[in-house]
Amino acid sequence: MMEFFWLLLPVAAASGWWAAKRSISRQEVTVADRSPGYFSGLNYLLNEQPDKAIDVFIKMLEVDSDTVETHLALGNLFRRRGEVDRAIRIHQNLIARPMLNREQRAQALLELGQDYMKAGLFDRAESLFNELGEMNMFQAQALENLLTIYQEERDWDKCLQVAKQLGQRTGKSRRKECAHYYCELAEEAQFRKDLIKTSQLLKKAQQSDEDCVRATILQGKIEAMNGSPKNAIRTLRQVEKQDPAYLSEVLPAIIECYRELGNRKELVRYLRKLYELHQSVSSVLALTDFIQEDEGEEGAIRFLSSYLHAHPNLEGLDRMVGLSLKAGKSDGLESLQILQQILNKILESRAAYQCVSCGFSAKTMHWQCPSCKSWGSIKPRDELHEI
Repeated sequence: MMEFFWLLLPVAAASGWWAAKRSISRQEVTVADRSPGYFSGLNYLLNEQPDKAIDVFIKMLEVDSDTVETHLALGNLFRRRGEVDRAIRIHQNLIARPMLNREQRAQALLELGQDYMKAGLFDRAESLFNELGEMNMFQAQALENLLTIYQEERDWDKCLQVAKQLGQRTGKSRRKECAHYYCELAEEAQFRKDLIKTSQLLKKAQQSDEDCVRATILQGKIEAMNGSPKNAIRTLRQVEKQDPAYLSEVLPAIIECYRELGNRKELVRYLRKLYELHQSVSSVLALTDFIQEDEGEEGAIRFLSSYLHAHPNLEGLDRMVGLSLKAGKSDGLESLQILQQILNKILESRAAYQCVSCGFSAKTMHWQCPSCKSWGSIKPRDELHEI
């Protein structure tokens, strides 16, 4: 109950200030004239009837050129607090007033559209933002909100259209976002088994952003599935130059393609190159497997131990414990078994991916962060050298 009191107290104060101002300027309103309404509103508030209190204060705070900003601020306050229905009422009441000038009406439309968005009424919000576009008012804000709506609705064609308009209006490049929209459309086409359309859309994604890792991964995996391991290797190896943090996402496919070609020597050479250049966890673990095949567990342990001294990592530690158990030369086998069980539980419960923009953690890959909504910001945690 008290939270409503503190929320509406500024409104009551504003109402009293406005009434006093009108009284002084016109010499028509006395304290006795405005006190009943003011105290009636407070009475409703104290009796846990906030809706009636709001109605009283809004009526006292008549809409004119002096009070539009107060109404807008009140609506924003309710929306931020999650009281969307009340925010909608205030902004609808404001729009219904014929005395608003063009800019004030546009501001109220923008706020009401944001109310509808918060309430999940996307169709109504979309209509208001389009109206602002026709009015040529608050277009950048309206387009940003439309982009949010179309992303929620997964309408990627409209996202592309709006993103390009935003880029032209604000001068800020939207090429990265557009590349992901093309990738979304490509995945839909791939699901329909329309491979020609898929390739066309992936090409557009790469034209939009030549560093789009997602488009490269999709293209490489399609080539691998179509029986073109050489092409797949050439495509997937581009990820190293685009963003080495995603190496763990492509290495399994690259290794499989090399094995299909029977080119073990070239694969090992490639893994050693990755290790030297990036100290990538995924490449280290893959290289450990080949060292184990060639030199046994002892050789693999020496290699992995050297790496872990410089780059402590849970995945690497787990692999070394497993190798030590397999070698069977430790007096503390039981302790190692317990340690491995603990490590397995930690790795199973730990998020495998993390957003570098907001810190959001996830167990599965998301190309758009569910938290901050940025594109391409979620990356494998093991490649960020986190323990």
